Amino acid sequence: MIRTNKPIVLVTGGAGFIGSHLCESLLENSYAVVCIDDLSTGSKENIEQLLAYADFEFIQGDICDQGLLKKAAGGINCLVHLAAKKIPRYGNALATLTTNNEGTKNALQIALANRCKFLLASTSDVYGKGTPPFKEGDDLIIGSSEIRRWSYAASKIFDEHLTMAFNQEHGLETVVLRFFGTYGPRHHRSWWGGPQAVFIEQALKKEPFSIHGDGSQTRSFTYISDLIEGIMAAIAREKAIGQIINIGSTAEISILGLAKIISKLISDNDNPDIELVPYESLGGQYEDVMRRVPSIDKAKRLLDFQVKVNLQAGLTETIAWHKSLIKC
Repeated sequence: MIRTNKPIVLVTGGAGFIGSHLCESLLENSYAVVCIDDLSTGSKENIEQLLAYADFEFIQGDICDQGLLKKAAGGINCLVHLAAKKIPRYGNALATLTTNNEGTKNALQIALANRCKFLLASTSDVYGKGTPPFKEGDDLIIGSSEIRRWSYAASKIFDEHLTMAFNQEHGLETVVLRFFGTYGPRHHRSWWGGPQAVFIEQALKKEPFSIHGDGSQTRSFTYISDLIEGIMAAIAREKAIGQIINIGSTAEISILGLAKIISKLISDNDNPDIELVPYESLGGQYEDVMRRVPSIDKAKRLLDFQVKVNLQAGLTETIAWHKSLIKC
């Protein structure tokens, strides 16, 4: 257990991509950190440089284990809940639903017991079939329950409602942050990490780019340092309490356009070989979101949030990280 006079933040999923960067930023800004991760998608390597800090504690475990959370959370001042299962392209909808909902309920109860601030990492996926740019007060329009792809969005919508209920009925200081397409060094190098991760790996291996559908679907991509600044502001600011806030870039690009930029940066060729992957190959029915871009007016107003790293600069840094791993 950490013994310190500094404010203590418990980060679930702290050894993952976003979590490890957040833990690092918290330590650099005079917080103490307790990091919990089951290492199912996170990695001890992501936090290796943090283990030497006296104000950092790593606990390997499952967020569905309430006893573990309770033991880890003594004296905490804030809980940032990042741990989650993501879109079940190839199955595991049940694990997505149960892990996300049970884990969030456990984390909220621990935060309530400690009367500490609670931040929920939610997702742009909750907007589903809505019309962008997405605003926090928009209706959330997701697809049929027969299509497992929507189980992730459904689980996060439930988690958001649960978080807001703890705020309204128990007076818990809560913040819901909806993330949009975060990328950067340490992101997962598979589809779990997003299309940019897969495209970079394929470009470096001189393989065709695998694009689901026809590549016309659009996304906005947020560099990790910009996201972390948004989270840090939400931790520190009272104005964020009780709010749902988008955190992301408003620069919209098609998936095909993303592939061309990555190919240009790696091989100076903006006309890469493309392999179109039909949605049917993902198993069962699958529906994609055709546009995804946020309104960030609320984040600007409440958090002074701004995007500082454009896509080309962020991809350049991310590609350099991928190359460093290949050299190893």
